[in-house]
Amino acid sequence: MTKLASWIQTKLHELNVTDTMDVPEGFTRLSFSKEEAEAHNHFQKVAKELGLFTYQDGVGNQWAVWEVDKEVPTIAIGSHLDTDPCGGGYDGVAGVLCALGAIKNLKDSQYQPAKNIAVICFVSEESARFGISTIGSKAITGMLNKAEMSFVTDIDGVTIKEAMEEYGLIWEEIDQPELPVDKLESFVELHIEQGMQIEKNNADIGVVNGVSCPVRLKISVYGMANHTGTTPMNQRRDAFVAITPLVNFISDEAIKINKSSSHSLVATVSTINLKPNSMNVIPGEVELGVDIRSVDDEIKRRFADTIREYCNCIEDKNDVSIEIKTLVDNDSVILDIDVQQKLIQASNENGYYTYTMDSGAGHDVMNMAKKWPSGLIFIPCKDGISHQPGEFTSIRNLEKGINTLTKYLQINAEK
Repeated sequence: MTKLASWIQTKLHELNVTDTMDVPEGFTRLSFSKEEAEAHNHFQKVAKELGLFTYQDGVGNQWAVWEVDKEVPTIAIGSHLDTDPCGGGYDGVAGVLCALGAIKNLKDSQYQPAKNIAVICFVSEESARFGISTIGSKAITGMLNKAEMSFVTDIDGVTIKEAMEEYGLIWEEIDQPELPVDKLESFVELHIEQGMQIEKNNADIGVVNGVSCPVRLKISVYGMANHTGTTPMNQRRDAFVAITPLVNFISDEAIKINKSSSHSLVATVSTINLKPNSMNVIPGEVELGVDIRSVDDEIKRRFADTIREYCNCIEDKNDVSIEIKTLVDNDSVILDIDVQQKLIQASNENGYYTYTMDSGAGHDVMNMAKKWPSGLIFIPCKDGISHQPGEFTSIRNLEKGINTLTKYLQINAEK
């Protein structure tokens, strides 16, 4: 094992606050929990070992800065350490670890950058606890809506305001970390792919063109609840029977679109709620949640219209009424082409096969890209598994990620 590989293994354990990555129950570091705080403390420890200046901003992000001159630009890299319940130890952690590893590489080689380099460990990237994602990067970019989120609660009834204050933050100051544009020059995030495109294309590194943000629909179907034993089949207004064909329709239509479109689209009926949800009562109301994603905003919005048209047909055929509410309709994020080219150059100069691709999952880089030139690179993860204990990427993949970020910083940190 190389010295770098040994360092990676040791620091991977430290950032996950564990002695082994073989943890059958996975890792649970929810937003603004003591577990997230403990992982952040280990981030500070590793950063200080590398000689970096560390501090926590007003929303809870951790910063580790290699400052060479207060008057020169700052290049930022980083990711997050929080997880979903029983999540994996690489989602987010890989990006933080590789960012710190790139700094280690540069310092070990006696490299002296002409620009400052900051590693950002974002707080609360996952939406698992409060249903609000990327809180740390939203605060930095000025996108945090404090008024809207103050009364949002977790499953135990704890408000996000209470959780943040318990975490040691001052509620009135959580939006103060917003940075002016001239504070950073650019931002790059590394992440495990959470898919299999890199692996299927026999590549080493994925460089991301765009991040597909979702259109999300809530489809409410109203029929009539009645007794299952006494209501004849030809006199029913079963909301569940009426809407069931929509599930296959969405899947089948998405497959058709992918055969003819230059950009991929994915669409999922991902939640369902039946009322009254009783064994002896015909479902009188059904609520479906539909998630549609593509980097091509026109395609995903046109697909949502197709769903609406199909629901009109369902209404006519089944004597039910359907209401469709758009919960989310965000433009996708196309990442900076110059940063992309530098990342491709960095990967290629290391001798890695580089695959350009889109991201179907959201990351902190989505927010950062709205204010600064930003990029995203992926390393492979085994079988595309993420957000569960089976999530895995190899030490060798992490080395490749570190080497790519190292070369990128060398390319980008010159005068």
